[in-house]
Amino acid sequence: MALSHNFTSGPIAGPLFRFALPVMGALLLQSLYGAVDLFIVGHFASSADVSAVSTGSQILQTFTMLTASFSMGITILLGQYIGAGRGKEGGTIAGSGICLCLLLGLFFTFCLTVFAPTFAGWMNAPAEAFEKTVSYIRICGGGMVVIICYNLIGSLFRGIGDSKTPLMTVAIASVFNTFGDLLLVAFFHQGAAGAALATVAAQTLSVVISYVIIKKRGLPFPFSLSMVRLHGATALRIVKLGLPIALQDLLVGLSFLLIMSIVNRIGLTASASIGVSEKICGFIMLIPGSFMQSMSAFVAQNVGARRFDRAEKALFSGIAMGLAAGVCMFIISFFYGTHLTALFTSDEAVVLGAADYLKAYAIDCLLTSVLFSSIGFFNGLGMTRFVMVQGIVGAFGVRVPVSYLMSLEVPPRLFHIGLATPASSAVQILLCVIAFLYVKEKRKN
Repeated sequence: MALSHNFTSGPIAGPLFRFALPVMGALLLQSLYGAVDLFIVGHFASSADVSAVSTGSQILQTFTMLTASFSMGITILLGQYIGAGRGKEGGTIAGSGICLCLLLGLFFTFCLTVFAPTFAGWMNAPAEAFEKTVSYIRICGGGMVVIICYNLIGSLFRGIGDSKTPLMTVAIASVFNTFGDLLLVAFFHQGAAGAALATVAAQTLSVVISYVIIKKRGLPFPFSLSMVRLHGATALRIVKLGLPIALQDLLVGLSFLLIMSIVNRIGLTASASIGVSEKICGFIMLIPGSFMQSMSAFVAQNVGARRFDRAEKALFSGIAMGLAAGVCMFIISFFYGTHLTALFTSDEAVVLGAADYLKAYAIDCLLTSVLFSSIGFFNGLGMTRFVMVQGIVGAFGVRVPVSYLMSLEVPPRLFHIGLATPASSAVQILLCVIAFLYVKEKRKN
């Protein structure tokens, strides 16, 4: 199998956009993945099962996010090696990455299966749904190794410049998860446990099919099972690159939970409004999120090839394309927010509250077009510790305190609370500009 995309020569904008499209598709399918579970459980099971899936999936999503973020270290390092003409050493990266992820998966399996009741208690799972929530967490926790392998495959392929195969694996998992939900939940009436089994089974099948594809097509570097071990220096580099990204995503996610807690103090309508708008924001952020992942792979190859000029041009191309989409998202979210929020609820007060909060996110659509491409750029450079620092500063230095201060307004308005998010993005962009100028000056000297 030849390298899917060599980003170190030729045009920049076109290949970057074509690489980002399948990434965007994969992110969209992943967003719909959980929605399908809730939809089917909501129609064919009890409200306790709905609560269990809703609560349990939040916990599972946190652990999955940590895995996906950590595996970005594999994408970055593999891209840098390929760009440097050291692609034949990719086997040691893949072997170390697989070993690290398997160890992480076993640790997560232990935590989720043994401490499932503790996690359910932390999430304040309702008494009537508590046991179902514990069951959901334990079943998904038992399949964490498979879930981690599922994410690892995507990281490896993006590192070699292939974003289409990860899209295919996500599509396979999504289709079989839907059929599994219908079979286990609708036909056998297994409720939350059935949804969990369908999730693990679908991702297991996706991993098996992906393995068959890899065996048939091969990889652009020598690889065998004997390479699946911790290659000291390589494993350490993966950890140094991936751990800061995982820690940043964990803490940023925690900051949004804190904001939810702040808003919950205002009342039920405000709480429901935030919940609806956050679901919509998850889809809105797919475009900048896809450019962030694509930028990391693109820049990593050019850094390995010492083509810093192409890395910079890729950054500005990504920002320009992201802004074009961001303007469209701004118009839709700011002026037609009620149409979007009405898709999720018929409560007029919640519709208006969610649309008010969404106006603040509309502003952030413009800023994240710059921020997310910048984060991908610095990840590709290997500056993941800087990415972690700027993320933490934005979350706990701006987003949480501004949200709290705005919640003290009498009466509190969700639009003003929501402004904490674009305020955080603006500060993070400023930090990225300073870092960019520093890197540029350092390279020149």
